[in-house]
Amino acid sequence: MRRLPPALKLLRPSQWIKNGFVLAGTFFAGDFLHFGILRHALVAFAAFCLASSAIYALNDLLDREADRLHPRKRHRPVAAGLVSPALAAVLCGVCAASGLLLAAMVSPQLLTVIALYLLVNLAYSRWLKHIVLVDVFCIASGFLLRLLAGTWGIGVPPSQWFVLCTFLLSLFLGFSKRYAERTDATQDHAHKRAVVEEYSPEFLQILLGVTLSATLIAYGLYTVSPQTLAIHKTGNMIYSLPFAAFVMFRYLYLVMQKGFGENLTLELMKDFSLTAGVVLYALVTGTLLVWG
Repeated sequence: MRRLPPALKLLRPSQWIKNGFVLAGTFFAGDFLHFGILRHALVAFAAFCLASSAIYALNDLLDREADRLHPRKRHRPVAAGLVSPALAAVLCGVCAASGLLLAAMVSPQLLTVIALYLLVNLAYSRWLKHIVLVDVFCIASGFLLRLLAGTWGIGVPPSQWFVLCTFLLSLFLGFSKRYAERTDATQDHAHKRAVVEEYSPEFLQILLGVTLSATLIAYGLYTVSPQTLAIHKTGNMIYSLPFAAFVMFRYLYLVMQKGFGENLTLELMKDFSLTAGVVLYALVTGTLLVWG
């Protein structure tokens, strides 16, 4: 990221990995081998990359004054003076319009999903990120909309169990982010947003435990549900559960013991065990889905 031109760095391409949730919906729906559906899913992925980059540019534009006072965020392109506010606004508009245009080329449903994502994040940037709990639910809605983009948005019925798993996992990741922000010893109270102070570490520990447990239970039920058996023609998906459990437990350990949680993309590359767990989960799950 440090080697990227400032204008491209503003769009945070490293964060596009989160848009993998768009492809995950198609993957778990059992239609990833259908060329036409896969092509639409890739277009939906690209549309979400553009839309999310528009939001990153908007956030950096709106938060530039506060970011200049932050020990880490002051290096962001707009706050550091490397990208002008005018250019940031233009990039935001171009990315948003391009994302909507790509979505419109696929279906009205995908256009609706992308538009909702932009509207929710606009409201989040301006108001909702200052309301306790609502802020994390907004973060979770972003992942849920990504899943819907790769299913309902391209004409693939989403699995209700997988929607539930995604939503619960998103809440877990959102509360992990708040826990990391709340317990960050490198920031004093003046540099923390007021809403972060509303979350006590003890409260966040309870929420993390609840959402982790609920996610694993929901995923386990998903793997043995009649709908999953009908779609994938296998009852062996349950064998992916240990790998999913290891990834979540490892991530919880890193959040609570090592200060992880703020940047999922970078953290996946920092911890070998976490990366290996994710890769093994993907390999085992892919094998089970294709060959049963």
